[in-house]
Amino acid sequence: MAAAAPRALGPLARREQRLAYALLAPTVGVVLLVVLAPLLANFWISAKPVRLEDLRPPQLFVNERLRGDIEAAGDVAAIEYRLRNSSRKDELRAARFTDVLPEEVEAVEVDGRCGLDGRRLACDLGTLAPGASFRLTVLFRALAAGRPDVRASAPAAAAEADSVLTSLEFSFANFQLLFSAHDFWEVLKVSFYYTVFGTAGALLLGLCAAQMLFKDFAGRGFLRGLFLFPYVAPVIAVAFAWVVLLDPFSGTVNAMLQRMGAVAEPVNFLGARYVELGFFGLAFDFPLALATVIAFEAWRYFPLSFLFILARMQALPASLYEAAEMDAATPLQQFWRIGMPQLAGILAVLFLLRFIWTFNKFDDIFLLTGGAAGTRTLTVNVYEQAFALSNLGAGAAVAVLIFVLLLGFSLVFIKYAPKDEG
Repeated sequence: MAAAAPRALGPLARREQRLAYALLAPTVGVVLLVVLAPLLANFWISAKPVRLEDLRPPQLFVNERLRGDIEAAGDVAAIEYRLRNSSRKDELRAARFTDVLPEEVEAVEVDGRCGLDGRRLACDLGTLAPGASFRLTVLFRALAAGRPDVRASAPAAAAEADSVLTSLEFSFANFQLLFSAHDFWEVLKVSFYYTVFGTAGALLLGLCAAQMLFKDFAGRGFLRGLFLFPYVAPVIAVAFAWVVLLDPFSGTVNAMLQRMGAVAEPVNFLGARYVELGFFGLAFDFPLALATVIAFEAWRYFPLSFLFILARMQALPASLYEAAEMDAATPLQQFWRIGMPQLAGILAVLFLLRFIWTFNKFDDIFLLTGGAAGTRTLTVNVYEQAFALSNLGAGAAVAVLIFVLLLGFSLVFIKYAPKDEG
């Protein structure tokens, strides 16, 4: 049977529909402005050779000062204008400035590029080469004794210049620079290692904490509040505490390990790229600094997983566990057969959120290692390119890559991730 055609809206329904769209339009506009404007600006900058100094457009700088001594009326002195093109790579076109001479002076000689209309001085300088700097002088005769205040009227300068930010010329040079870097694939690999293991560690610790604090016992409320400390504490405070504790010379952790005989020499947890470990006669290089920052990531953000998982567990009907106990199911069987299927949906949501947040993390790694010792991720690379090297275009290109990777991962994950039946 053919599907019935949709019924046309009546006049009143159409009027209500237009009113609803009109009421929603400001909200939609604000959301688009807040969300899409920075994103589009990032894409725009990534396709241009923008450096930090390009954020300020080329300008004509004019500095005015008095030259000569004036002891009596009739003395001749000069007003000197120092002019400079602020850009060292872009020229200025139609450069010009205007100024008003003080009332206590009478112009005697004016530069050929300038004209005088009463006391208003107008100078047309034409095109100025990149980095051009020169002086322009106006001779005058004093009408009264004393130094005239030449700074009473500030020169007004204007010029035209091309801006790399607003031009319509685009290139993929920033992306070529990104992908051709000798350490690009290493940084990408470290980013995924840090994100996957940091996210999985936070979820695993949160799940264990939720299981421990699910049953009622004395002091449970206090422990629940204590478990939130890593998440609510300021990141700079907890990062500094970890740096002090793991210090190879005066850190508490190294002192304890040496007292117990676990290590013969201090271990540089945050400075050693690799340490050699051996098990069952097999030796391999272990990425110690990366593992340390992953452990910090899991420890700091497991409380968020703990809260969500605990809330979901408390929402489960107690009758399910009672029926399982009557069927002689062990605690492990109850957890695996009853708890995990019910928690699969919330675990999937938490994994997606934590994956996105961890992949975008910058402050934790920067405070602990600064990106050294094999802990340099894509977000650290954004900072280094944009601010340390002043290459905003390359930094924006890395940010665009992060956005594309996270968008692709999110779409695939949402499609295949388990859904919460509750």
